[in-house]
Amino acid sequence: MLHYVSKLTAFAFQPLAWVAALLLVGTVLLMFARRPRAITWGRGACVAAMLLLLFIGWQNPPNTLLAMLEDQYAPPSGRLDDFVGMVVLGGAFGGPDGRDHRQPAVGCAGERIIVPVPLMAEYPHMKLVFAGGNGRLLSDEGPEADVAAEYFGRMGVDMTRVLLERESRNTFENARNAALLPGVDPKQRWLLVTSAWHMPRAIAVFQRAGWNVTAYPVDWMSSRNPAFSYDLIGGAWGWETWLRETIGQLLYRALGRA
Repeated sequence: MLHYVSKLTAFAFQPLAWVAALLLVGTVLLMFARRPRAITWGRGACVAAMLLLLFIGWQNPPNTLLAMLEDQYAPPSGRLDDFVGMVVLGGAFGGPDGRDHRQPAVGCAGERIIVPVPLMAEYPHMKLVFAGGNGRLLSDEGPEADVAAEYFGRMGVDMTRVLLERESRNTFENARNAALLPGVDPKQRWLLVTSAWHMPRAIAVFQRAGWNVTAYPVDWMSSRNPAFSYDLIGGAWGWETWLRETIGQLLYRALGRA
């Protein structure tokens, strides 16, 4: 149930949706209201929408907040010989390539599946567990793990070392379902590979589920020394990512999942 609620309320984390809502309210009030106070509220809503739109494009505030998430963990230094393998979380693939050319469409979190390839070559004893099903609503696409299998095979990874978890739709299910795979002992030492901004929630969920995991963050969004930057799309995406992760972590804690 929680999965469906989170998907249906995803618009609440999109700042541009707030702008649209304010403009809609303001427009309706200005077009149909007759009372002076309602007209004033309509004008105020339109002005608030424009000010919010201008603020959203300023990338420095979300960059600072994302850095606070991303700087909580760093990849382990030194050799990784003591780790039995790595758990790679889904979310790296953007769905079909759009033209049916059978090319894996890597999304904005592509480092999740790019970084493990050389690690698998350097450490031939390691296993790779890819956890990812189909988390989209009203979608008949196959699980993301099937796309991952094709990708890792094309990249020359020995597929006898790859374990695929195809049913999970979120981080909680990633941890629960991956632990049930044959040949997986969550008490052994594993690397957990996911985006740096997602790592605080992911590491808490996996440890709560009994995994002995060490964070191996990838895919940083924030800049270390950002100059003044304005990008409406980038700013909106930064705010949405921070809001989704922060609220998700609070909700997982409240439910005892992290």
